[in-house]
Amino acid sequence: MCTVVIQVPADASQPVRLLAVRDEDPSRAWDPVGPWWPESHPGVVGVRDRRAGGAWLAADADAGRLAVILNRGDVLPEDAPALSRGGIVLSAVAGEPPTGAPPTHGFNLVDLSSGAVRVSMWDAATLRTVDLAPGTHMIAHDDVDDPRTARIRRWLGDFAATAPELDRTDGLQPWLDVLQDTTATPPTDDAAIIRDNRPHGVPTLSLLVCTASVGAGGVDLAYGALDVPGEWNRPEMA
Repeated sequence: MCTVVIQVPADASQPVRLLAVRDEDPSRAWDPVGPWWPESHPGVVGVRDRRAGGAWLAADADAGRLAVILNRGDVLPEDAPALSRGGIVLSAVAGEPPTGAPPTHGFNLVDLSSGAVRVSMWDAATLRTVDLAPGTHMIAHDDVDDPRTARIRRWLGDFAATAPELDRTDGLQPWLDVLQDTTATPPTDDAAIIRDNRPHGVPTLSLLVCTASVGAGGVDLAYGALDVPGEWNRPEMA
């Protein structure tokens, strides 16, 4: 039940900006942003899932691309055989977005390049894609800007309202300020972004935050882990 916020600029010469919060089972080990795939994907850095070896988020600065994946509900039984979704992220960063019928459980894939963002949505029956219009968008486990998602309904306007500040500052501190404001909402609430999903029957909690700007100058990516899963502390982004 991850959350991603994206700002697509009206001027394609300006960078696309992204804030991503990862929710995962804390017992599933991961590695922070690093060059974990030197042989198969040289030059790519990202957050690696140690168990399956793929990426939750990955970026190629030379290619000016970044991709991040979110789980999505699907029509498959929970125990149906399926490949890990982490390979989809690495393929997308290599310029190979998903096509056909991916052999995975459902996902929302956010694929950024300079001046453009495409979202691929797979529910294990139909693969749909949408190119995002200029503006501020949010996505979680449903569609882009979906009002059925309580956190989008509650917080999209707050993130959108800070767009002018993003243009005046170095980095994405205004969005981190909004993210901090959201933590007044309890982590078990449907509208929370920093989340404890266990009361909803899902063993995942918010673990880390990434911010990125993707533009003609490449990818400026920062990572920060929460000290305690599901509990907010303003992480040092590096």
